[in-house]
Amino acid sequence: MPEGNALDTLFLLRDSKTRRISSGDPKGSNDDAAHIAAGETYTVAQIEGSGIIRHIWCTLSSKDEDILSRAVLRMYWDGEETPSVEVPVGDFFGIGMGLTRNFVSEPLSMCPQDGRGFNCYFPMPFEKNARITLHNESPMPMNFFYYVDYELTPVESDYARFHAQWRREPDTDGIARKLGSALRERSARAGIDRPEDWPAGWDIENPDGVGNYTLLEATGRGHYVGCNLNIFNFEKQVNDWYGEGDDMIFIDGDPHPTLQGTGTEDYFNTAYCPRQEYSAPWHGLTVYSGNELGRPWMGANSMYRFHIKDPIRFDRSIRVTIEHGHANKLSNDYSSTAYWYQQEPHDPAYRLPSVDARLPRRNSDAK
Repeated sequence: MPEGNALDTLFLLRDSKTRRISSGDPKGSNDDAAHIAAGETYTVAQIEGSGIIRHIWCTLSSKDEDILSRAVLRMYWDGEETPSVEVPVGDFFGIGMGLTRNFVSEPLSMCPQDGRGFNCYFPMPFEKNARITLHNESPMPMNFFYYVDYELTPVESDYARFHAQWRREPDTDGIARKLGSALRERSARAGIDRPEDWPAGWDIENPDGVGNYTLLEATGRGHYVGCNLNIFNFEKQVNDWYGEGDDMIFIDGDPHPTLQGTGTEDYFNTAYCPRQEYSAPWHGLTVYSGNELGRPWMGANSMYRFHIKDPIRFDRSIRVTIEHGHANKLSNDYSSTAYWYQQEPHDPAYRLPSVDARLPRRNSDAK
């Protein structure tokens, strides 16, 4: 019998118990926020027993315009010492760079007003206990409103634990910056007959993904279930279009891509250099700034792809990468949040970058 909750099984009765932890004032006043001081780590939820978190909703307010990058969400399962989830709060709910938009996907959404209502429906099982914290790394206080809805229910031995990880490379330092006009000559030397308008650098080869942007590295047994990727185009380059960068996923130590893609736009299930914001259950382009800034793909771009129907499974390890432009040609600011499930223990080596390394660029920084 299916263990999850779905429309076609809602009539089934189960023995699980529904519970909630929220910021609601237990005295019954309307002071329903957790007031978190500058530098404070606040315990959002501490749950004892066996169960599955089914839904998290939250919203927040602060005078700090970078609060979505400064406040860090962490989640710990079954008494582990290092978090399975360690992500800036805005990025966790689907869009990076300290931005919000109205969008809806199956596992994550940002809802009106102006995308400030955050929702997560990724199921998060735990056998002994679960702990969620929010660390306010801002110099200013914040107000945090939240629900954590969960079921107390037995958790089977084959239930993997939910994980999420944030990464950033603020300047990918592409080869176009180094080679400049030599790109076309380098393509010509490949000795391949190409049309006159064949873009410079497209014949440069990158068979093993050296220099790719890394979204995720994990060891153990599990499955990768998706990401959001943020690409900030901060300077004019030869062919600013980032979408020729292929996705390359390496499974269980494979030295060459186990899964080889055809381009960034293709991995995110779009086509023909998209310039329109939209959202769908498992993929979307939530931020496009080119219209506002007057040059295609200039400034902030954000997109998501969830492998809900097609999880990518690994037995020993996985490395999820993507080129920054074809053959890592472009110099852009890349950041991302990857989501996956795996058996514990996870690799404890990952460390979230410092606050200064997380602060986003603004569209006014593009040139």
